[in-house]
Amino acid sequence: MIRRRRLPAVLLLAAAALARAAPDEMEAARIERLIHYVETRKNLVFVRNGKDHSARDAALFLRAKYAKMGAHVTTAAQFIDQIATRSSTTGEIYNVRLADGRLMPAGKLLREELARIDRER
Repeated sequence: MIRRRRLPAVLLLAAAALARAAPDEMEAARIERLIHYVETRKNLVFVRNGKDHSARDAALFLRAKYAKMGAHVTTAAQFIDQIATRSSTTGEIYNVRLADGRLMPAGKLLREELARIDRER
């Protein structure tokens, strides 16, 4: 009997934890700004799992991955670390090919942009 009484309480706690997992409005806006930043970088090539992608395709991918895997992401920094930095299937780091041909880790690019966003506030 005791276990049956605990189950609803455990389910309520789990539901509350999931409800808190979503980012607040400010963090959701910061995440969207990061994705929009990617989307507007027409001079960059986004390299994911060894294949080149346009800025538009990279943004579409990040939005889809965030929708699918972002249940525990509550901050823009977590979005970068957990969604936008590496492949969840291969573990391979996402890169950005700059106009001069150099590769930069996408996480570094996004952290720099997040720092710029935060300086604007």
